[in-house]
Amino acid sequence: MILEHALLQVDPALSEEFETAFATAKTIISAVPGFIRLRLSHCMETPQQYLLLVEWESLEAHTVDFRQSEGYQRWRELLHRFYDPFPTVEHYETVFEEGSWT
Repeated sequence: MILEHALLQVDPALSEEFETAFATAKTIISAVPGFIRLRLSHCMETPQQYLLLVEWESLEAHTVDFRQSEGYQRWRELLHRFYDPFPTVEHYETVFEEGSWT
């Protein structure tokens, strides 16, 4: 399993609009083969910051299957206009895990 990590900077005045767009966009990413689950969290201390975590079966599921899909173009249309600056996306391999996200 691979964990995608992205810190998203969104103008707090656009938070509601961003979250509405994300609600639509999550249906796009969740349909991609290799997608496991995602979590979007809003930072309590830094209101312009969101943390996006996405679990994938493999790195290629994200970097190839998703990013080279038609759905990714729609994802970009829905979300990329909100980011300033554009986020750095990093991928992590699990070393160990305890408990669950839910």
